[in-house]
Amino acid sequence: MEEQSYIARTSGLKTKDYLGYAMVDAAGCLVFALVTTLLQKFYTDIFHLSPLFIMFMFVIARVWDGINDPIMGRIADTVKPGRLGRYRKWILIAALPLAVSAVLMFLKLPGIGEEGHGFITSLYATVTYIFFGMAYTVLQIPYGSLASVVTTDAHERSQLSVWRSIGAAAGSIPVLLIASFAYADRLDAAGGKVIGENGKVITDMQYGPVIAGVVIMAVCSFIMLIVAFFLNKERVKTKPQAKQPGAAKKAIALLFKNRAFVVITMVSMLLLAGQMFTQSFYTYLFNDYFHANWMNLATQACTYSPMLLFMFFLPKLTRKRGKKEVTMVGMTLAAAANLVLFLLRGMEPSVLMWIFLLMNLVSGFGLTTLVMQLWAMVADAIDDIEVKTGSRDDGTACSVFNVFRKVGQVLAAICVNGALLGMDYKYEKGAVQTLANLKVMYDLGTLIPAIMFGVMAVLLLFFYPLSRKKTEELQLRKEEKLKEDVEDGRVEI
Repeated sequence: MEEQSYIARTSGLKTKDYLGYAMVDAAGCLVFALVTTLLQKFYTDIFHLSPLFIMFMFVIARVWDGINDPIMGRIADTVKPGRLGRYRKWILIAALPLAVSAVLMFLKLPGIGEEGHGFITSLYATVTYIFFGMAYTVLQIPYGSLASVVTTDAHERSQLSVWRSIGAAAGSIPVLLIASFAYADRLDAAGGKVIGENGKVITDMQYGPVIAGVVIMAVCSFIMLIVAFFLNKERVKTKPQAKQPGAAKKAIALLFKNRAFVVITMVSMLLLAGQMFTQSFYTYLFNDYFHANWMNLATQACTYSPMLLFMFFLPKLTRKRGKKEVTMVGMTLAAAANLVLFLLRGMEPSVLMWIFLLMNLVSGFGLTTLVMQLWAMVADAIDDIEVKTGSRDDGTACSVFNVFRKVGQVLAAICVNGALLGMDYKYEKGAVQTLANLKVMYDLGTLIPAIMFGVMAVLLLFFYPLSRKKTEELQLRKEEKLKEDVEDGRVEI
């Protein structure tokens, strides 16, 4: 009987494994989507914070993440696994802090958001936002490393990446219900509806529906993380990295010397920036420009529905054509769709909204190719580092990767708030946007993502080195490396 390869011994995932893995990101995105979709507008319309302060606060939080995330990565790499596993246990540890911090961000305590309490409101928003970011780090960095000990098979990792994307999409959709129904018509002193310069009724975000939805999302996230902890299994038992002086610096240096890791990190940063920009800015665009808050739900349906189709054949397509090759075409398509929307500016909004949704569907097909393969491409890059250098620090790699994704959040915050400042957005209580402001809002809301997605297509085409052929060669070298690790006692199977 032919002996099983080492990769075969550390693979063989079942449906339960894929569901459990996807459930972690679904739970995380239930609360993270509150930040990407609702928090920006909540800060301006409920807390009445200025776009300039919000941009400054997001930058400060990301600077702290640049310190906090690598620390978490080294903890994950160096702490003894124990009976709960090396990376799996952090799912359990993060569950409660993540849920609590999500609620606190949106909790409007007495005086918060009221006139004369600007400093207290700003301080409260900053502290609760940073608390949430730290709790999310405790979950996401070990989770990013989990796939490496769940399976060593490249094709199963590709499937895990697809399932993770499905989980993220499933977790991001419920918040859109809040975004669609958290508004009410503004009334004047006589009880009549207030009309804006464009002849449309002005609507305002309502605190009650938002906080109720946030609490529900937080509770569901907590329960799902507990269930996900029991569904996941670590098949590769690696020994912790030695706590040596300079080890973290050496590990990080190896990451930045690897072109595949650097490029996919930059691509991921821009992907998150583009996604967060559209999710945050669209709440303004749909409310103030189109006056159709139902578009929040409709546009996300257009963005995520392609996953239902791609989940069945994208792994086979990338296996045949290559991850690099497929995702590069996808990002070109996404950039082109957003550019078309920019060129159609000036059309009547009542007609343009339907074209807007159609182009979002086209863009969604393009984005889905990368979203569903991103984490598999990250795992390929980490494998590339390991076979070339003999070093593997998954937690550190994921922490650096996560830091740059948070730089993407900063970029999104700068673009969103910079756009609001550039169009002179009126955030004071009872403010009305001018017609000129709304035209600028539309231009920026379509041109910025077109540029971001276009840059990503260029990076993948000209700079990402792991083509289909290179990835196949990498898998063969991975088998040889795994055999050496088992024989030397660095890995247990």
